[in-house]
Amino acid sequence: MSVFEKIYEVVKTIPKGKVTTYGQVALLAGNPRWSRVVGYALHKNPQPGIIPCHRVVTRNGEVAKSFAFGGENVQRELLEKEGIVFENDGTIDLKKYGWFG
Repeated sequence: MSVFEKIYEVVKTIPKGKVTTYGQVALLAGNPRWSRVVGYALHKNPQPGIIPCHRVVTRNGEVAKSFAFGGENVQRELLEKEGIVFENDGTIDLKKYGWFG
């Protein structure tokens, strides 16, 4: 299984209404140093409707500035549709909405 396939398998397990970080996906995929690789893999997501890359956020609970499938506003809209509420500063409370596998 390739690195990207490992990353996609992890991302597929993130439950609806939850988010996780690039670093956590990297850790669960087999190498905690793959955070940037996770970002690149999600940018190349071959199945956006099946691999929910919108559920991956920064370690600070921020959406990606360059979300590949329509920009950060689209990522935020997708998360809000799943019931995630953003804080006043635009971040997500990872204690409330975080999933860590």
